[in-house]
Amino acid sequence: MAFKFPLAMVLRFRESVERREEIALQQVLHEIARVRQQIADLTEQIDAALGARNSALLKPIAAAQLQGVLTAIENAKESRKRLSASLDPLEKRRAERTKAFQDAHRDRQMLSDMEEKARVAYEQEYSRRQQKLLADLFAAGAPRG
Repeated sequence: MAFKFPLAMVLRFRESVERREEIALQQVLHEIARVRQQIADLTEQIDAALGARNSALLKPIAAAQLQGVLTAIENAKESRKRLSASLDPLEKRRAERTKAFQDAHRDRQMLSDMEEKARVAYEQEYSRRQQKLLADLFAAGAPRG
């Protein structure tokens, strides 16, 4: 008879919960990475616009063109500020999702360990019974005399 773990359904459920929490954590981490990349892109845009402004100030330029550069710098700074502010709630969500994943992982690991111990015990008992059966068969077939 093959090994059957009595809590196999609970283990499968815990595995699915763990996987779901892992996916939720990955989504939050992806969102944080996306926001950080947008902040880095905006920082590069601001630096480029500041360079353009500085070079524009060295030569004659129309006031409207200079105003456009200054407006672009201010808009990029405001966008960067909004994105930076959005990182705090994302970091809080990351901490919550990390804890939920760790809890789900611990719960699943506990059942996996129980299954492994039960499997080892089953295999040892099965081996012991097989050895006893072989010993009995050998003893029954041995010549007496």
